[in-house]
Amino acid sequence: MNRVFVDYLFNHHYFVNQPEELTDACAETRLSLANLFNIRITSGAELLQPVMIQTASRIIGIAVPRPFYLGFPESVRKLSMPELLIDQLLHYYNTYGLGNFDEAGHSLFEEEIERKAFNEKTPVKDFSVLTEKEAIEKLKGYTEDLLSGSRPLSDEQYTLVLEYIHTYPYTPETIASKNTCFRLLIDSRDPGLSKFLMLSDVPKLADELNYRSAGNKNPDKLNLKNQDRKLLTAVIDRLIAAGKIDTNSCYEKKARWTGLLHHLHYKTSDLKGIEFLNAMRGNENHSALSEFEKTIADKGAPTAAELLVRRKGSGALLRNLDYLLSRCESDDEVREIIGKIDTDNTIILLQMMFHYYAQPQSPRTFKFVKYNKMRKHTETSEESRSRKTNLANRDRRAAADVIMEKLKKNLKGKLGKVYIDPAMKNIALPLQEGASQSGFGTLTKGSRIPLSEGKKLRAFTYWEKVNDIDLSVFGLDRNLNRTEFSWRNMAFNQSEAITFSGDQTSGFNGGSEFFDINLETFRKLKPEIRYLVFCNNIYSGGVTFDRCVCRAGYMLRDTADSGEVFEPKTVKSSFTINCASRFAYLFGLDLTTNDFVWLNIANENGSRIAASDNMNFLTQYFEMTKLFNIYDFFALMASELVDTPEHAEIAVTDEDIALDGATVVIRSYDTEKIMAYLNKG
Repeated sequence: MNRVFVDYLFNHHYFVNQPEELTDACAETRLSLANLFNIRITSGAELLQPVMIQTASRIIGIAVPRPFYLGFPESVRKLSMPELLIDQLLHYYNTYGLGNFDEAGHSLFEEEIERKAFNEKTPVKDFSVLTEKEAIEKLKGYTEDLLSGSRPLSDEQYTLVLEYIHTYPYTPETIASKNTCFRLLIDSRDPGLSKFLMLSDVPKLADELNYRSAGNKNPDKLNLKNQDRKLLTAVIDRLIAAGKIDTNSCYEKKARWTGLLHHLHYKTSDLKGIEFLNAMRGNENHSALSEFEKTIADKGAPTAAELLVRRKGSGALLRNLDYLLSRCESDDEVREIIGKIDTDNTIILLQMMFHYYAQPQSPRTFKFVKYNKMRKHTETSEESRSRKTNLANRDRRAAADVIMEKLKKNLKGKLGKVYIDPAMKNIALPLQEGASQSGFGTLTKGSRIPLSEGKKLRAFTYWEKVNDIDLSVFGLDRNLNRTEFSWRNMAFNQSEAITFSGDQTSGFNGGSEFFDINLETFRKLKPEIRYLVFCNNIYSGGVTFDRCVCRAGYMLRDTADSGEVFEPKTVKSSFTINCASRFAYLFGLDLTTNDFVWLNIANENGSRIAASDNMNFLTQYFEMTKLFNIYDFFALMASELVDTPEHAEIAVTDEDIALDGATVVIRSYDTEKIMAYLNKG
């Protein structure tokens, strides 16, 4: 079976029995999985094959390159500051000064450490083994759930969908996300998929093609290949023939349409198509947004809001709500506009609820995902002073309360009897996963994992085919002042609270870096720091993560740890960083609650040094589950909440439960299922 499928299923705690790998070594395989990874097989043990050990080794990690300090962390703490600095300077001179990246460098002063046998208690990882037929059916379900979601997919999710469509083959019955449709159109070159689009979507499809063909991020400078022009022409032809001509919406991108039609030398004999071309090439512009702006100026915000709903629907009202409320001249106008909110789009309501309930930051940071990387802009002082959408807290709260009531009304009673594990209050909804990385143990952005007392967190990264990747940690205090812990200053900061394994700068054939954080000790040493943020960035010039091999994740270790630096049994998450950028946020720690918090964002920032990035906006992810979470979502949808999973039609839990086939079980990592429910709501 395709490795894409095998890996995707592994990340959902499934192995796949593959007939071409027939063997009678089931017992030995089961024992090896338990000994190496603490994996317990809960069903399908008779289908086990030795190849499954290789799969687990590759994904969780077993032959990980050794760090600069081989005796990490004990040996690091025994070295003096001068020794740490000399080690670092000599290593840099050998690599960057002499250009010797042939083999990994190690400390000159470190004493040999005799490692104890590994004897830490680690949680069991429960897995099942599927037949190939069962696996294909499971993959079909994932594919259909992902295609029914209206949010952009992560690269891993999209790759699964693309490979499934091509392998089996499969014809999508729906593609709810336009972003997903664009990507499938480009990769499959099948203009038939345009049936899920409208004509006003074509300029965005051209943007995606422009980026894929020429790496061009400027939509006003098209540089399309001949095959791209043919695809766009075929898509436009089909949409015109199908009558999917939303001319009023196209007016909002009139300049883009004019440039695109000229670039394509587009012609048509269809009468409706000719009418559309004349509209785009003419002097008039009947854009709803143009009329909206004129109405605000002439007749005020409430009348403009009414026009927007009539011309473009309630979704457009919500997208422009800040602007409208900031133009209101009285509380009555505020209430009138808020009263016009009327949509059954659960995802839009959730996004707006987060927007209005969250505490606004100043200066504001605007962020969005494009080409599956996060782009952001923080207001300058001048922009803050000239801001036109300042909202009073009472207006924000009023909007949030109305949106929450609409959300409750839309979701109420959509499901039957539901059991929800209270631990699901720590899991965030998958509303913005387009820029996420993939792998074992990853959860949605903002999800929290309470950390056990007596454990320390060991963050790791390791790589091949690139010389130098940096793992860094940044502390944020309550005023968002930043403290850096990285290769640049850890010689001065090594302690029992935070320990760094050394900056490995000769890792083309394999390098690794580690950070140990003892949370209890760290809080005492740095009481002013509230959050810790972990980042990965590529220091080597001219390389992005998609052009090398890089994995990252974390382990939970005993405070006085035993065994090797990298112990697979202790790995809680191991994920691939393969975004087309040089910078990624990994995860964070909330030191006030002792929680691990998922960030997992591919950042467009091309900086070689993580310290140059503004990270203040990340604090919103630390608050997400406090505002709304998986528990809240399914509780709203339940017609009845039950106390035990045995009495439920749907059980939302990570517990190891044995239920009959009639109960649908949703795990914290079942992002596809949760996305499907978000779109059903």
